[in-house]
Amino acid sequence: MFRATMKSLLARKVRLVLSGLAVVLGVMFVSGAFVLTDTLGRSFDAIFSDAYAGVDVNVAAKPKLEVGEGEGEQVSAPFPADVVDRVRAVPGVASATGLVNADGARLIGSNGKVVTSFGPPQLGTNWTGESDLVRLREGRGPQADDEIAVNAALAKAAKVKVGDRVGALTAFESKRREFTLVGVFGYSNGRDTIGGANEVAFTTPAAQRLMLGKPGTFNNVTVRVADGVRAETVRDDVARALGTGYNVKTGAELSAASSADLKEDLSFFNKVLLGFAAVALLVGTFLILNTFSIIVAQRTRELALMRAIGASGRQIIGSVVLEALAVGLIASVLGLGAGVGVGALLAWAFGRFAGGLELAGIGVPPVAVVSAFAVGMLITVVAALLPALRAARIPPIAAMQDVATPDRPLTKVTVSGAVVTALGGGLLAVGLTGNAGGATLTVILAGVLFTFIGVALLTPLISRPVVSLLGALFAWSVPGRLGRLNSGRNPRRTAITAAALMVGIALVTGVTVILDSAKSSISASAERTVDAQLVISGEQTGPRPPTFDASVVDRAAALPGVDAVLGVYNDNAIVDGDRTYVVALTDLAAMARIYGTVPQSGTAATLKPDQVALSVSGAKELGKSVGDRLTAQFARGEGSHTYTVAAVLPDERSIGSIILPRQAGPEFTNPEPFTALVRLTPGTPVSQVQPQLDALVADNPEVSVADRASYIEQQTSGFDTLLTMIQILLALAIVIAVLGIINTLALSVLERTRELGLLRAIGLRRAQTMRMITVEAVVISVFGALLGVAVGTGLGAAVVRALKDEGITDLVLPWSQMGIFLGLAALIGVVAAALPAVRAARINVLGAIAHD
Repeated sequence: MFRATMKSLLARKVRLVLSGLAVVLGVMFVSGAFVLTDTLGRSFDAIFSDAYAGVDVNVAAKPKLEVGEGEGEQVSAPFPADVVDRVRAVPGVASATGLVNADGARLIGSNGKVVTSFGPPQLGTNWTGESDLVRLREGRGPQADDEIAVNAALAKAAKVKVGDRVGALTAFESKRREFTLVGVFGYSNGRDTIGGANEVAFTTPAAQRLMLGKPGTFNNVTVRVADGVRAETVRDDVARALGTGYNVKTGAELSAASSADLKEDLSFFNKVLLGFAAVALLVGTFLILNTFSIIVAQRTRELALMRAIGASGRQIIGSVVLEALAVGLIASVLGLGAGVGVGALLAWAFGRFAGGLELAGIGVPPVAVVSAFAVGMLITVVAALLPALRAARIPPIAAMQDVATPDRPLTKVTVSGAVVTALGGGLLAVGLTGNAGGATLTVILAGVLFTFIGVALLTPLISRPVVSLLGALFAWSVPGRLGRLNSGRNPRRTAITAAALMVGIALVTGVTVILDSAKSSISASAERTVDAQLVISGEQTGPRPPTFDASVVDRAAALPGVDAVLGVYNDNAIVDGDRTYVVALTDLAAMARIYGTVPQSGTAATLKPDQVALSVSGAKELGKSVGDRLTAQFARGEGSHTYTVAAVLPDERSIGSIILPRQAGPEFTNPEPFTALVRLTPGTPVSQVQPQLDALVADNPEVSVADRASYIEQQTSGFDTLLTMIQILLALAIVIAVLGIINTLALSVLERTRELGLLRAIGLRRAQTMRMITVEAVVISVFGALLGVAVGTGLGAAVVRALKDEGITDLVLPWSQMGIFLGLAALIGVVAAALPAVRAARINVLGAIAHD
């Protein structure tokens, strides 16, 4: 049986290669995800190991507000300069250096624009001289408060050189300040940057004022221990000397913690890639199932003959499964190799995107190898199992009959499909209504999976009438009528082939429905509730949103033709012991005019420094009403504040759930407003006021003034970017579906060799034969696209309905994109039919007629 299986496998190399490609692509994503995270993880380990190589012990004050990676900026609390002296006095300390090291120093390049960062921080530090890590390449360190030095990567990006007058924005000053660039520095081993970070070095007084907002303070102390003294011993002694308000860590601990935080962020990319790998493997499962089903059907006589000469059902199953194992093994090896290449390419792209991240060598972690072979071989065997069981049930008497693949009743598969679809719908309902507890995402993904499988099982029931209807469009010619009949002759085969395309189209359609609905809802809500004609803001391109000087709000309010200006700060805060999102407003009365806010209780005229306003949902969540008190701790606050609830506002007319007075804003992570809404007096043209507002922010190239329509479009443009990324990644599923159509047609042509020979013999020309195969492919692919559009629209509509309470109230169906998907499906059918059609047209007529 083993020899027979191997000969059978080698005799069907092409068809098995096509199905194996699906596994290759899925395994490529799985192994690539692990190669990427392993490479970047080791890169971060190396970066932080070097960055803290000269630090034996580090001291930082405990933050007022703990923020996890990916949740915002962690603000290190500043502490008095005398802390450095206290650390220096601890036995075993050879030296202690006070440091300013904070995000938010943005250099303005020679083109007048801020040098942006898409992830790595833009650090502002105090110059403490050269060290084992830092080396000057040109010039000197800053000595006056209007002098700076920058790292080489930033100098190149900004296209500036020593001696230039350059502008910069800082954490506590969002209007342009001019400096003289006196030095450019690099790092050990010839590096221009550490982890892609841009770094601006000031004098210590300037850094304290501009980056910490408090003269005479630091936010870090680096310690070198005396010879022969253990860093852990000094760490413990320093911690005892300073008390509980400080985090004291060794350099090794700090390096490990910093690297671990970034690796936690990387897990998100890993999950995304694994998610798309799962989609690819799901589509690939349909392809492999169809391939082995057709092969088993074509080998009915061969397998029956084996049964007749003594092969058992178990041996027949083993033969088919062995073929699947061989395909899975080869595909896993190829997929692992491709995954290493993809992982290396993505790591390189990540390094370039992060500003020149120096990568560690590309490695293949054991988990990548294990997962590649486990996934690749398991998927292939599982997909081949049903055809194998079917092969084992072939009666020996079939060896004496013509090969036939009779239609089987669809009752069982229809009932199974209905049950699985109902289960998927139930899981989706539980997940989308928020009744799944902490397993919401898992329940939703399981619901989507079961829904796809259920619909795939139901597809044979509807394939014949729908395919017949679609085929009628081509029935005006003999090849068209033949293609229509061929596409509907085997509902199961057509259904499985179409289902592979259905998955990819359904996911793209569903995501499009959700994102378009979200865009429409946000736009409609802004148009409906915000009576502001102009907006002062900037486009966020890094971890920090662009901000501007708070005085701009007051000066804008004084301009002729301006009725009200609302400046907005935002941040996370600890409110009554729980971390939550808060906003601070420059003028609550301005919000009342711009949003048309009428309080349900209390007064919205103004907020005193010790008052807070809540939305109805915010008041309900906190259990507060007018007159009650709450406490809040901010990222830069010295201590907590107590506020009295002054008003409760309608949700739809409130800019946030918890609204604080403007005095709270300077204690936020970003101590300046990030947005200002400007309402004009009736009859005042936008063109009259906008140039005056432009002049107010002329010294801040990060922000600009836009009309409301442009601002809304800018804020929702991220949805288009996200949709494009998802479409690109899901294109992999479409590619696998195309392979499935090619495979099905190729096997179908082989199966119908004699039939094609007879058609050619009675006058069907080569061109007509190619058109017949093409019609069959187009009908199957359009059928799959129709299924995908229908299922995707249903899933998307369900998600939109579940998110109604989150503000997504409009259901938008992307009709134009649906039409594009159907058009692309027709094109996919034409492309997929090319090779099988050529093969069918070149068939030898006499040989085909004699084919048995």
